[in-house]
Amino acid sequence: MLLYGDKDKQNSIEMIAKRIEKCEKCPLYLTRTNTVPGSGNVESPIMFVGEGPGADEDAMGEPFVGRAGQLLEKMLQEKAKIERKDVFITNIVKCRPPQNRVPTEEEVKSCQSYLDAQIIVIQPKIIVTLGNTPLNYFTGENKITQSRGRFFDWYGEIKIFPTFHPSYLLRNQSQKNGSPRWFAYLDMTVIGLMYRKLKKGDKISEVAKTIEKRIKSIEQSGGV
Repeated sequence: MLLYGDKDKQNSIEMIAKRIEKCEKCPLYLTRTNTVPGSGNVESPIMFVGEGPGADEDAMGEPFVGRAGQLLEKMLQEKAKIERKDVFITNIVKCRPPQNRVPTEEEVKSCQSYLDAQIIVIQPKIIVTLGNTPLNYFTGENKITQSRGRFFDWYGEIKIFPTFHPSYLLRNQSQKNGSPRWFAYLDMTVIGLMYRKLKKGDKISEVAKTIEKRIKSIEQSGGV
């Protein structure tokens, strides 16, 4: 697992990963090849949370390494102007659901303590949720098209910022104004702005206000 940042945080995240590796709390352990705890910068102010590992992730033990991960990395570089290693990336569940199906409520609950522990260690200011499953987990909302680009309050003054899962974007290639890709590019552009402002030490409340204004302005102008 690739990690960057504070040594104590790295050690704590590695300890969580070792617990995940031995986990047999739900039936997913029976069909996994590898657990996929997460990777990235443990000091990042922004954390990305997806749904669960796919076939490539299960094979390699790393999150977002397949086609969806390649698109996520490309958007981070081209739209957010940051590198994948600058943020921490994980999933709601740490083992692959068979046939990449949506995790069950039992599976999500079984993994909850691991995700909570990762959040406590990393202490992100913003959690970017990718797709409907993490959106519902953190906010109770179910429609990404209505929730993306908005901030939701969570525990410990953490803000939740939903956007589309890159696997959904692979099935929706159009980049015209108002398309899922257009909105995803907008979201990723402002995620980069969030990252730089938070790294400078700006308060999360002020960052959220700035971002909300920027999103509204760009949506009205039609340019990303």
